[in-house]
Amino acid sequence: MDPKKDLAVYGYGSVAWKDRMEEWKKKQNGKLQVVEHQGGNDGGNFDEDELDDPDLPKMDEGRQPLSRKIPIPSSKINPYRIIIILRLVILGFFFHYRILHPVNDAYALWLTSVICEIWFAVSWILDQFPKWYPIERETYLDRLSLRYEKEGKPSELADIDIFVSTVDPMKEPPLITANTVLSILAVDYPVEKVACYVSDDGAAMLTFEALSETSEFARRWVPFCKKFSIEPRAPEWYFAQKVDYLKDKVHPEFVRERRAMKREYEEFKIRINALVSMAQKVPEEGWTMQDGTPWPGNNVRDHPGMIQVFLGHNGVRDVEGNELPRLVYASREKRPGFDHHKKAGAMNALMRVSAIISNAPYLLNVDCDHYINNSKALREAMCFMMDPTSGKKICYVQFPQRFDGIDRNDRYSNRNVVFFDINMKGLDGIQGPIYVGTGCVFRRQALYGYDAPVNKKPPGKTCNCWPKWCCLCCGSRKKNKKVKSTDKKKKMKNREASKQIHALENIEEGIEGIDNDRSLLMPQVKFEKKFGQSPVFIASTLLEEGGVPKGATTASLLKEAIHVISCGYEDKTEWGKEIGWIYGSVTEDILTGFKMQCHGWRSVYCIPKRPAFKGSAPINLSDRLHQVLRWALGSVEIFFSRYCPIWYGYGGGLKWLERFSYINSVVYPWTSIPLIAYCTLPAFCLLTGKFIVPEISNYASIIFMALFISIAATGVLEMQWGRVAIDDWWRNEQFWVIGGASSHLFALFQGLLKVLAGVNTNFTVTSKGGDDGEFSELYLFKWTSLLIPPLTLLILNIIGVMVGISDAINNGYEEWGPLFGKLFFALWVIVHLYPFLKGLMGKQDRLPTIIVVWSILLASIFSLLWVRVNPFVSKGGIVLEVCGLDCD
Repeated sequence: MDPKKDLAVYGYGSVAWKDRMEEWKKKQNGKLQVVEHQGGNDGGNFDEDELDDPDLPKMDEGRQPLSRKIPIPSSKINPYRIIIILRLVILGFFFHYRILHPVNDAYALWLTSVICEIWFAVSWILDQFPKWYPIERETYLDRLSLRYEKEGKPSELADIDIFVSTVDPMKEPPLITANTVLSILAVDYPVEKVACYVSDDGAAMLTFEALSETSEFARRWVPFCKKFSIEPRAPEWYFAQKVDYLKDKVHPEFVRERRAMKREYEEFKIRINALVSMAQKVPEEGWTMQDGTPWPGNNVRDHPGMIQVFLGHNGVRDVEGNELPRLVYASREKRPGFDHHKKAGAMNALMRVSAIISNAPYLLNVDCDHYINNSKALREAMCFMMDPTSGKKICYVQFPQRFDGIDRNDRYSNRNVVFFDINMKGLDGIQGPIYVGTGCVFRRQALYGYDAPVNKKPPGKTCNCWPKWCCLCCGSRKKNKKVKSTDKKKKMKNREASKQIHALENIEEGIEGIDNDRSLLMPQVKFEKKFGQSPVFIASTLLEEGGVPKGATTASLLKEAIHVISCGYEDKTEWGKEIGWIYGSVTEDILTGFKMQCHGWRSVYCIPKRPAFKGSAPINLSDRLHQVLRWALGSVEIFFSRYCPIWYGYGGGLKWLERFSYINSVVYPWTSIPLIAYCTLPAFCLLTGKFIVPEISNYASIIFMALFISIAATGVLEMQWGRVAIDDWWRNEQFWVIGGASSHLFALFQGLLKVLAGVNTNFTVTSKGGDDGEFSELYLFKWTSLLIPPLTLLILNIIGVMVGISDAINNGYEEWGPLFGKLFFALWVIVHLYPFLKGLMGKQDRLPTIIVVWSILLASIFSLLWVRVNPFVSKGGIVLEVCGLDCD
């Protein structure tokens, strides 16, 4: 092959590159093998790992891919797949034996156990097979800079709007929200391309005042972070780190400025805490602002929309004279009689506000307690979104959740590493993660309900619920086919409409000028039915690359932004149905991701070496159970909705393994019923002397042993390729039983009540603040009805163990053999509920009253059972002995 020809193909004509190619050719004795790539002009499809020789000259860094997939090594993944297949085969033999060998003297117990085991097997299949193609990803931030940040030219990186949501400043402390906002403002990204929007759904003046203080402190904090490239850029967590000033010869200037900044931050905390103290005593007439007017949000359930731009206008700069990112406070309008759709409604309102003010093509969603831990997190996401070859089909990039302030043992599995490091990697190899929660970067066009560019078969609008082979709406499907033939014409008309709308950029009268040009916007009528009656917002939806009208004034844009967050704006539109965060579930994150992937989009899971985001988690037992309850109820709501993945979205771009995962995400609360039934079986077996398995033969023992070994092997291999520690895996298994026996069961009942009786459940926001002392909340005991089912299971199995052992002692050696199987069964339940028992005990130095009550009840039950069993009396009856006295 001619190297010059190869150079022409790839477009790299530099002399240095030619020299390296010649040297490499000489090294290989003239044997040159070049792999031809079908890529664009920039060589975007080229992958270095296809050529293994380390001496091969590399392509121009600025033209190489911005990321690449790293498959799990075959030495790890192939044994894992083999074990999965073997486990399926073993399950077949297991159920063949179980069904054909009933226990006639305990038929009810046997039948219950078999039904539960079949359900567990189906749940395992739904959970296991989406992990068949796990992958990891690697990003190249230097290539991103070379491609989009050329020296001497303005940055070409895309704009990003960042959303921070908060509701109750008493449960979500303003200091935590302030740290999240400060980490956003100081992010390593061009300042003119970042806009931070804080959604205050509680309309609290405390949040407003705290944000005002935060914007002032940011003028000093942001330049300090960028000057010394510190990590993390949330001051609370940065100053909590211990810095060794003697290590690596820390520069004296940095030491001085760090100490000065720490003093300023302590003063900032004092001001924020003073605001919190003041807010705890609400005046009878309500809060008043500095100009003497009443605070519009004094009535949380009845107030107008509020927007305040703190940074990014009026020439506000940092202390060094540099520009700062835009910071906007927004609180949507609330009126009685309107359904505000909780967090999903607040996020949709914020999306419309940002479209009017900045209209960045990408959005980042973070909770108020999840700060940016890696200042380059936005660049990590842009490596996927702005990739010239694959970026156009990606709707969101999800980062894993990492947490601070969790105890070392992670008693209640708050880190959830099995989900984030195993399940999500498996989904990334199929179509992408299904979870779109905090720490997710979205493509705005995907949230608007547009189909992916690569989607050839978008889901039908009239009938996309059932598969074609079982759908009865054939007529509507045929009609849809006719409609599809005119899609291209409609898109052309839409483009023309966008040109007409774009002509409004030169108006001088602001928003009012739009109404005067209604005659130019006749095609806009159909957009109004979809997006609402805001010409400015509709114009923004047609701009794939973002941007706002240059001619409109700030005042006119703010007026329009107030309009789009009014209560009635979403009436008779597709918001929450086809657009934005989807309504109908408290877990809007799963529903929204599912909706986008049904439109053919793909998602990406990114795990940087330094965690991108970190947050706080409820670490005591009661708060953790309520958090799991909220998630499970959201899944039940999706199950009963029209968007259930069992029947929705066929004909779109959703792959079958991805659908399995979505089905599993809405079906898992139903597992609580067989789980509780299965966990009560050991106690019934020990109390009645019966068992769910007949006398085990050699064949049966081999099957049972093979099943246990395959279960253990699957877990071990998952931990190996997912790099999950065994204690994290075991905590996850324990809390699966605890949550399934409590939160999932309650979620199921509450979901049924909502569907059948229309009874809604209102959730309170989980407290994000901690008490004094490390892990003080870990030992905090809060009584809740969620504790009753697992506590009952625990007591039943402990009683069963005691009765079984007493009975075996009384009856002799023959009873110990059958007892071991029952004891193993009962101890399996008790060991899984052990973290629950520790949570009930609270601190060791004080015993909750409820524990005393249960202890008395338990002691009473034991006493009655002891009298009933009476192990010191022979089972053959009372033995009468001659007392030796002559009664006559």
